[in-house]
Amino acid sequence: MIDRIKALTERELAAIFLSFIAYVVGVLFLLVTGMLFTFETLTEGGEATMRPLFDHMSWLLILALPLITMRMISDEYASGTVETLMTAPVSDAEVVLGKFFGTFLFYVALILSTLVYVVALAMFSKPDLLATAYGYLGLLLLGALYASVGLFASSLTRHQLIAAVLAIAILALFSYAVDYLAMIQGGAWRNTLSYINILHHFKDFSKGIFDTKAIVFFVSSTAFFLFLCVKVMESKRWR
Repeated sequence: MIDRIKALTERELAAIFLSFIAYVVGVLFLLVTGMLFTFETLTEGGEATMRPLFDHMSWLLILALPLITMRMISDEYASGTVETLMTAPVSDAEVVLGKFFGTFLFYVALILSTLVYVVALAMFSKPDLLATAYGYLGLLLLGALYASVGLFASSLTRHQLIAAVLAIAILALFSYAVDYLAMIQGGAWRNTLSYINILHHFKDFSKGIFDTKAIVFFVSSTAFFLFLCVKVMESKRWR
């Protein structure tokens, strides 16, 4: 099983690095984060922290990751290659995990490239490196969840743009819409809506706080959307 997942991961990772949209998204992401770092973080007299950039990156990824994952499964449906996957000696769970790990590894490479901002900040100030490390841990957990949502959306349709829009809508719902609903609701509803707010859990990491409850939330939510993705693929297998 591990060997099959590894082979599928390598296949997806190679496909991503050969994808034009992945390079466009990566370049735009680094360009925007570079501008934000220069004008909001690397300022004279400013606080030596990466927190503002982490917060900006959290919402930029709502747009970036769905664009990377939109073709993952929908393209298999559109091109007909999904039939080859379904007849191959691999399970739907292995296919989904291979695509997830391929996406996540590309995402890790993208995030690691932003370490240059930490180096630049350290050249002119003394940032809290432990708090910065917690912020990057939060970004990794956040990216894993976003990637799982993107794969789930991609499994629902053969149209890439629809998959991207659907993933962005889901992430926006659980990042911003629930925050608004929590403000107008009361009692248990407010607590529930606040708990399922993705960015609410990420903010602890961006502040440099290690929160085990947030880790449980991200890991369980990621597993939930990957589970949904597997079930959607299984349902399509028997149609």
